[in-house]
Amino acid sequence: MQIPEEYGGLGLSNTMYARLGEITSLDGSIAVTLAAHQAIGLKGILIAGTEEQKAKYLPRLASGEHIAAFCLTEPGSGSDAASIQTRATLSEDGKHFLLNGSKVWISNGGLASIFTVFARTEVVDKDGQVKDKITAFIVERDFGGVSHGKPEDKLGIRGSNTCEVHFENTKVPIENVIGEVGGGFKVAMNILNSGRFSMGSASAGMIKKLIELTSEYACTRKQFNKKLSQFGLIQEKFCLMAVKAYVMESMAYLTAGMMDRPGFPDCSVEAAMVKVFSSEGAWACVSEALQILGGLGYMKDYPYERYLRDTRILLIFEGTNEILRMYIALTGMQHAGKILTDKIKAIKKGNVGVALGEFMTRLQESLGRKVDLGLVGHHGVVHPSLQENAKKLEENIHYFGATVRGLLSRFGKTIVEEQLVLKRVADVVINLYAMTAAISRASRSISIGLRNHDHEVLLTNIFCTEAYFKNNYAMAQLEKYADENLDDSIKKAAKQILEKRAYICSHPLDRTF
Repeated sequence: MQIPEEYGGLGLSNTMYARLGEITSLDGSIAVTLAAHQAIGLKGILIAGTEEQKAKYLPRLASGEHIAAFCLTEPGSGSDAASIQTRATLSEDGKHFLLNGSKVWISNGGLASIFTVFARTEVVDKDGQVKDKITAFIVERDFGGVSHGKPEDKLGIRGSNTCEVHFENTKVPIENVIGEVGGGFKVAMNILNSGRFSMGSASAGMIKKLIELTSEYACTRKQFNKKLSQFGLIQEKFCLMAVKAYVMESMAYLTAGMMDRPGFPDCSVEAAMVKVFSSEGAWACVSEALQILGGLGYMKDYPYERYLRDTRILLIFEGTNEILRMYIALTGMQHAGKILTDKIKAIKKGNVGVALGEFMTRLQESLGRKVDLGLVGHHGVVHPSLQENAKKLEENIHYFGATVRGLLSRFGKTIVEEQLVLKRVADVVINLYAMTAAISRASRSISIGLRNHDHEVLLTNIFCTEAYFKNNYAMAQLEKYADENLDDSIKKAAKQILEKRAYICSHPLDRTF
């Protein structure tokens, strides 16, 4: 789909790819098979391949004559991609690499003719020292020494092919290196970062279909002489599904639009936020849809239980949500830390202006200054009907900045070890981006007169109000000595459990006499 027309593809933009994702997502197995081929399998050739590699491989990958697979995960390396053990050894004549190792849980592994494979190679650095670094390769099944195991028996996406792939003395020509020797880790991260955004539109497409199916049931099924749709607790579930779909859709298309700008902008953090929000939102929505349907939703005669099983993988693959939360928080705080470090250096050098500016900022924050980031008012960019939401966003952003400065001052470089702190930081950032996307979209819809724009405003109001209070609570937890923060107790309880590797409380029927 995204392969350029000159190589036989459709040459779709990221926005158009996201739109098609809404359609293919109605069947999880088809969606995963297509994504494994296009979003990650061949993406390395597309974004980092040479012109010769593109001309050789992309036409048949575009036509479907060849299927691609992405081979990174190994038995001993999941989230820690840098710890892979598959090795590629350069031949004495320097013309090819010998590839040996095994990869696990490879989507399309049993179908693919072309593999993007990551392996350790010896690289001589600038100091003349030999180091192990990861290199990316294009590997054809026809090179020989490539085999695969039986298809895995999975919880969900059962129609997709997932299996182990083994390489035994596979001869890979040196011209099949993607990028440069030793630059494979960067290639892998760029591939994964570039594909995550579409999970938002795909999840929204699935949820919109679920809303159609379950609303039909709720409006016809009667209990206690009333339709299910008339009960408040059922109505709440439909509202939740609509809000989640609207927000993840807004985030996905905002991100896709940014990625389509000239110059290949780095939107890896935004894509990660879309992935985390959408995968968790989809899981919550499918669960609520099943609850609306009751016993019927649990039966294999209907598709709803398949949606539940298929959706669970979204929180795991293409980067677990735990890892992505750390990435989101640390990437943002790295930038904030640099600014803070520069200010501290200036103050130490005797720059009175910087010191006074920092003092005034802290004083104004302590006094609760009025926040105005220019979203509302005469020159504001947000439609007046959304100004309360915009004010909430501005306030959250302002105090979040103060929170981050406080955390960096308190923890310094050790912040990388404070995962429970970083999780809250990431959750606030994700909510801020989601609020931005929803407000921006709803404001546009009103301004150009799209149908049902009042409904969009309603959904945006609901989400932004809830996110605002969640953000405030999370930031309160991040304050030093906060009563709301239970991190130490959580760590202590977990340590006691893991030391015994069991639930250690006495049974309620136990006696001491």
